[in-house]
Amino acid sequence: MVVNIDASRLSDDFAPAKARRSTSQQRPKHAIECVTIGLLNNMAGAAFQATERQFVSLLDAASDGIPIHVSFYTLPGLSRTEAGGQHFARHYTSVEGLYGEQLDGLIVTGREPKMADLRDEPYWQSFTEVLEWARTHTHSTVWSCLAAHAAVLHMDGIGRRKSEVKNFGVFECAQVNEHSLMKEMPQRFHVPHSRWNGVAQDDLLSHGYEVLSRIAGNGVDTFIKQEQSLFVFFQGHLEYETATLMREYRRDVIRFVRGESETYPQLPSRYFSAETEMALTALRARAGSMRGTELSSAVAALTDDAEIANSWLPSAASMYGNWLQLICAAKSKAALVEAAITTA
Repeated sequence: MVVNIDASRLSDDFAPAKARRSTSQQRPKHAIECVTIGLLNNMAGAAFQATERQFVSLLDAASDGIPIHVSFYTLPGLSRTEAGGQHFARHYTSVEGLYGEQLDGLIVTGREPKMADLRDEPYWQSFTEVLEWARTHTHSTVWSCLAAHAAVLHMDGIGRRKSEVKNFGVFECAQVNEHSLMKEMPQRFHVPHSRWNGVAQDDLLSHGYEVLSRIAGNGVDTFIKQEQSLFVFFQGHLEYETATLMREYRRDVIRFVRGESETYPQLPSRYFSAETEMALTALRARAGSMRGTELSSAVAALTDDAEIANSWLPSAASMYGNWLQLICAAKSKAALVEAAITTA
């Protein structure tokens, strides 16, 4: 299977090798038989294009014979780097264009917040409008990481809680629910996380959410709420590429070097080899005696050569494959109901 993407909306630099592009801005002729997915990408800077690539690649890996058509959107009023702005202008539609579409599924990404209260972010009103639209205009919507926190805050007033230590690395997660999203998933699987904040299981359960998986000894991983649309919430990042956590670690070291952060960043858990962890830990111990550029260059040299095993991709593809299957089933059921009404 291939993921179909409008050629006018995605350049060759950001599509997986298997992805097929149509030569028109219109959906392909077989669109009725496709699962139509919208990606509402709200990331900033280099992460904007990387996130796009990650989700398209994951959908491609998860498709298993299901034709998929992906279109791209972003919230208004979000600042972009010059490159990100140009890429957005060429390949994205503002979220207002979303409301004229009939999508089967939607994926909404988060964005590093600037305000202590998410409701004070400049995009908050637009975000909540998307959420209300998604309730009745999608079969299912995925809320990824910070978008999950923003969604439950708007829906049920559930606030996120800051951890003493950042959840940063590859964590072992355990199934705690036999929902169809977990079909043929191993009882324990790996998921990358990169967040200071999380939502508590008791808060979720008291408001009608179902928890599907938990991080061993460290809270909720995936949870859902079934309304007219099935809302799926990932606190982790199943879409991450092999080197994504490494790039985030290097970014945080650079922030420390520039004085933008007072504390040296922690290593991602269960990610680097033991040898690389030892070398990076030793480098951290010498950080105070090194010049800034010398430190960031040394970290780059060590991580460039690091061997990293992507232990989460099989489970990520399986989870998103189950999500696509659920959308297909909901779409078929809706078509049957519509046909019955038409013939009645």
